[in-house]
Amino acid sequence: MGATNAASINTTRGGDPPISLFLMVNTFETGGSERQFTLLAQNIGAPAFQLHLGCVSHRGPLAAHFGDVPQFPLGGSLFGWKSLRTRLNLSRHLRHHQVQVAHAFDFYANLTLIPAARFARVPVVIGSHRQLGDLMTPAQFRAQAAAFRWCDAVVCNSQAAANRLIATGLAPDKIAVIGNALPPEAFTAAPAALPKRPGVLRVGMVARMSHRYKNHSGFLRIAAQIHRNIAHQRTPDTEFVLVGDGPLRQQLENEASSLGLGASAIFLGDRQDMPAVLASLDVAVLTSDSESLSNVILEAMAADLPVVAYSVGGNSELVNDQRGALVAAGNETDFANAIQSLLSDAHLREHQGSNARRFVEENFSLDRVRSRYEDLYLTLLEKKGRRKPTA
Repeated sequence: MGATNAASINTTRGGDPPISLFLMVNTFETGGSERQFTLLAQNIGAPAFQLHLGCVSHRGPLAAHFGDVPQFPLGGSLFGWKSLRTRLNLSRHLRHHQVQVAHAFDFYANLTLIPAARFARVPVVIGSHRQLGDLMTPAQFRAQAAAFRWCDAVVCNSQAAANRLIATGLAPDKIAVIGNALPPEAFTAAPAALPKRPGVLRVGMVARMSHRYKNHSGFLRIAAQIHRNIAHQRTPDTEFVLVGDGPLRQQLENEASSLGLGASAIFLGDRQDMPAVLASLDVAVLTSDSESLSNVILEAMAADLPVVAYSVGGNSELVNDQRGALVAAGNETDFANAIQSLLSDAHLREHQGSNARRFVEENFSLDRVRSRYEDLYLTLLEKKGRRKPTA
């Protein structure tokens, strides 16, 4: 979509006055939280909302979708004088725009917006928990959990993430589980970025090469097991595609070479044409050690691909034996066997891929997820007596 002056988007078309809604994100990088923020900000429905946006830092390529979004920088510390002044400025900003619903989308936005919104007496304050929490430091997790107690609701994108908050003592009725949204283009057929080769199948993993928990090394070891079976003619010819880039890439390329994968390991780097990349694959995999609700799995399913993943976090809420295979965490032999079962059975791939697409169409389409956010905002306002009940 083209650039939008989204610092304030008035969607009024008559009837009730629009709800003044403020959404805040840390940055406009291309992570999962930022992409979900962008989708909602671009598509929140008229005529109910007048939309205002804010960020901690304006950096990142997704900023091109918007105009000059106000920044509320923390100055390198969550609790320094600059961050306190920032929260006071943010409170004034919220009061100026008479914000009725304030919703933070990620960790730094939570710790910036939630106290500022409470100080500004915003009627409805919402935080977000879009990971399991195991990648935070204990101090970060405690600080965010404390902030969540000031919220009217906390949005989690998986039941696994919700359960982690409930275990810390957050009331279950404060939690709303709303999955990630898929844009319409995720379901649109695209020509393959890598033309199909007769007699050759492809297994692909999409993940930024910036963090060890994504476990690219495990994927390469699994690929090496399958590659050895190809040599013994127990598995169809297979290429292993790694999509993504980052500081670990050179090391991973060296690992692929040392494992003897040779030309069968294809490093594509960062790609913006994800539907075309996924159209090049026959099986999608994710070997991450930690996931809340994986956008990669959702996008692969929307592209009619069966998915093999470890049973961690929210993966079990997406993957089962009707849509791929869920493998006990760390069991690389079973992971390789699950991939090989799919490679050896075209009917199974087609059946599970079709089931996967139908599942995400029914549960994670943009329209469905957007309506769940809108219902949440309206319901919380009604509880506060700030909005008439919807018909």
